[in-house]
Amino acid sequence: MTESGLRERKKRETRRAIVAAALRLFEAKGYEATTVPEIAAAAGVSRATFFNYFPSKEDVVFADRALRVELLADALAGTAAATPGEAVVQAVEALLAAPSGSLDADGELVAVRARLMATVPELRARAVRDIAELQREWSGLLLAAFPDRLDATDADALTGAVVGAVLAVAGGALSGGEPARPLPELVRRAVAVALGRADLQ
Repeated sequence: MTESGLRERKKRETRRAIVAAALRLFEAKGYEATTVPEIAAAAGVSRATFFNYFPSKEDVVFADRALRVELLADALAGTAAATPGEAVVQAVEALLAAPSGSLDADGELVAVRARLMATVPELRARAVRDIAELQREWSGLLLAAFPDRLDATDADALTGAVVGAVLAVAGGALSGGEPARPLPELVRRAVAVALGRADLQ
């Protein structure tokens, strides 16, 4: 591996360590009671290093937002899908396959993140804003990929249906602790139902 490749891997590992340490502390002590110095110490980094990666402890909870947008953009920009629905399925698969994506992360930490977003008012408000922004960005990407197949209303409806289905299934599964089925399986099923591809007989 090249020197630049090693540096990037080290950055990813440090980022993951900070996120994991923060989420475990939030679960054990509570979000408000946890401080940045405590997170840094638990992750084995300095306070300055923490701020090199995240502007605030709130941003740690939403650490993978930029990654999700990047993965969606890459998946849709290079899609060979014949239909918008197929492109959506490919984009979701790209998210599920990402080694550092939230849906493929440690199940315990995914559940912690979901509980934080549901119970901490400032995080809940941020989550609502982020979801709305993600839907707008995804709609724009779909419009760019299928300008002859979709208009703005179609793209908004498609992304809204898929995002809503995934949130409902994931939130319901995680709110009760360990989901009965693996989260990626639940997400795939939710997308299939939202796109009218599931056998509901």
